[in-house]
Amino acid sequence: MDLTAYLRAEQLSASYVRFVDAALRPIAERIAATDRGDAPLVVGLTGPQGSGKSAAAGALALLLQHCGLRTLVLSIDDLYLTLAERRRLAIDVHPLFLTRGVPGTHDVALGRAVIESLDRAGETAVPRFDKAGDDRRDPADWDIVAGPVDVILFEGWCVGARPQTEAALVDPVNELERTRDPDGVWRRRANAALAGPYQDLFAAISFQVLLRAPSFQAVLGWRLEQEHKLRAREPGKGQTDAEIAVFIRHYERLTRWIDAEMPGRADAVVQLGMGREVLELTLAPPKSGERSAGRRSRPDG
Repeated sequence: MDLTAYLRAEQLSASYVRFVDAALRPIAERIAATDRGDAPLVVGLTGPQGSGKSAAAGALALLLQHCGLRTLVLSIDDLYLTLAERRRLAIDVHPLFLTRGVPGTHDVALGRAVIESLDRAGETAVPRFDKAGDDRRDPADWDIVAGPVDVILFEGWCVGARPQTEAALVDPVNELERTRDPDGVWRRRANAALAGPYQDLFAAISFQVLLRAPSFQAVLGWRLEQEHKLRAREPGKGQTDAEIAVFIRHYERLTRWIDAEMPGRADAVVQLGMGREVLELTLAPPKSGERSAGRRSRPDG
């Protein structure tokens, strides 16, 4: 599939080519120049809700495939615990764990098993999650991928995140935490999961990409825009603006923390504007084994 066909299939505007040229092509060139050794290169692609991670992952995969690299996109969303498992967490630990998203609501062991399997010849069943039904799809409906692959694009809003300190967890960051997690049980449990099993999963990442929003308010606006499009396309479905405003607060703490902590260590940081346009791309100096040079550029040169 060429880029034009991809834009059409994903219902992206022709202007998305500018995003590809300003950010994704240079990142693809850097990834292609990286020594992968004998294992797949795992690329973490992180960005807040509504930032365009899925579209970017698909376009980046296409660019890498054109470089001759067998590339698979794995979303952390497809690793969500089943609805029954999250209901049990909500009863046993805290009611907020019913809502998927934060660390503690993913099947980390499944993610590690999939990544490890893709390093070998043979077939790997890649899980898929049904967001409309809020549950993992039946294994019979999972994608079957023939391994090994060269690159795994591991995308998600908290992929590669690191835990906060205990002191940072004391004060609530929003009304949701103040009223529904006053004792900090939920946020501490999520942070403990992030500090433990999630770090084992994220240890596989060798190249980290961050799509950085201009503000958390922009994230809310992007998420509302997504929901408005869904409601226009499928009347009767989706959440109200008020419901989205509450939903996004589940992600606020870690979204703000990633924005503060990850840019200094990411291999590529794409600074987005309010319209998700590329304001600046920062590529860290090459690691050992890379053949390309670091760069810092703006779309206008």
